[in-house]
Amino acid sequence: MGVKIGIIGAGSAVFSMRLVADICKTPELAGSVISLMDIDEERLNAVHLLASKIVDEFGSDIKFEKTTDLEETIKDSDFVINTAMVGGHNYLEKARAIGEKYGYYRGIDAQEFNMVSDYYTISNFNQLNFAFNVAKLIEKLSPNAWLIQGANPVFEITTLISREVPIKMIGVCHGHYGAMDIFEKLGLKNENVNWQVAGFNHAIWLNRFEYNGEDAYPLIDRWIKENENKEFKPRDPFNDQLSPAAIDMYKFYGMFPIGDTVRNSSWKYHYNLEEKKKWYGEPWGGADSEIGWKWYQNMLLEVTKIIKDFAKLVLENKNKKLSEIFELALVGNRLEGHFEEEMRKILNPAQLSGEQHIPFINAIVNDKKTKLVLNIMNSGIINEIPGDVAVEVPVMVDKNGIHPEEIYPKLNKRIIKYYLYPRMIRMEMALEAFLTGDIKLLEEFLIRDRRTTSYEQVKNVLRELMELPENKNMKKHYLK
Repeated sequence: MGVKIGIIGAGSAVFSMRLVADICKTPELAGSVISLMDIDEERLNAVHLLASKIVDEFGSDIKFEKTTDLEETIKDSDFVINTAMVGGHNYLEKARAIGEKYGYYRGIDAQEFNMVSDYYTISNFNQLNFAFNVAKLIEKLSPNAWLIQGANPVFEITTLISREVPIKMIGVCHGHYGAMDIFEKLGLKNENVNWQVAGFNHAIWLNRFEYNGEDAYPLIDRWIKENENKEFKPRDPFNDQLSPAAIDMYKFYGMFPIGDTVRNSSWKYHYNLEEKKKWYGEPWGGADSEIGWKWYQNMLLEVTKIIKDFAKLVLENKNKKLSEIFELALVGNRLEGHFEEEMRKILNPAQLSGEQHIPFINAIVNDKKTKLVLNIMNSGIINEIPGDVAVEVPVMVDKNGIHPEEIYPKLNKRIIKYYLYPRMIRMEMALEAFLTGDIKLLEEFLIRDRRTTSYEQVKNVLRELMELPENKNMKKHYLK
């Protein structure tokens, strides 16, 4: 059954190509219309060209719209995927630089249990406001549509919109796939593993871990005993699932942190670059150090350049199939390893990307029952957490909606009290500040920060942040 899917922020080429390829590999969604929306016309045109080639490659019945108009992509959509990052990484780095100027290492949004370098919660008013306005437009123009929120901060945005705007929505992330790194390292067959994760976005824990029907946590304990005194050598800054930090968190909390939860740890692992290297490995000190994040930014720039070159190659070979153009690029050494790997997945008719968006849509529209890990309102799933807070939990999805699994075993008291509660309080402060415009909440957020030494420091960093040209609306909101 065909539907209209709006993709906001479609200029993120690799992500958009993954979704388009997933739709092409999902025959039940034949006849669908994909509305690609981005404010950057050059990137939008490149994505539209590449997406059209993917459809041609698979001979799929998919039609495209492309637009720079937000309302146009939302109108009459059945599903709206929001992946837009307002201001991009350029804004995030400007805000981080101001924070560091006033003594906040890695910026004011780098907080205990929220260390991910693009997960801004208090300085990125524009991001929260954009997502909120998208939801309001869906309510007005396509009230029966689902909003699928993929852009960070997923925890804050999913909670905000689910509370304030009467639309259907979920938040998506792929951090739970970190569990697969553990299974692989232990030499386990995925089909024989019974596992479950639960918590908040970027704050999930392996509460259930069984192999062939038996508790598999002893396998982790044995691996740690055999390997924890060996030097940890990550393959890249993001390779941290079995890092010393992850192992140390497990020893304290009693369950294993999964995915970005390993990054979202306490200050113990993040005081400075030296400590980051100790806990997340040389030479980067994890993804959220000044070195690791620079590696990521350089990788993004390189991939962006490669995609532009590849789009140009497609234009020069309009009559060739995408797979043939891909081979030409390989012969001419015009692809970088990351993008080459992505293209192989995209061109493989038997392999989906691993993104959850299209399986979710297919489950809702065509009753293709699917197990996913989604961000939804709690409503009794994790008893110790309020019902109006978004949790990230395993669910079954079908035409009748979303059916959460029972979380068993339950998350233990240390995780609930000492990890999730503090993270939840920061989320509540950020959302109340956004909704009320009370700058005292932003100040209080920073007053409680271990890096703060005076009230003047707090006032000065917020004042300078709001003087950025990009933050005109933020300044108006908070400095009434």
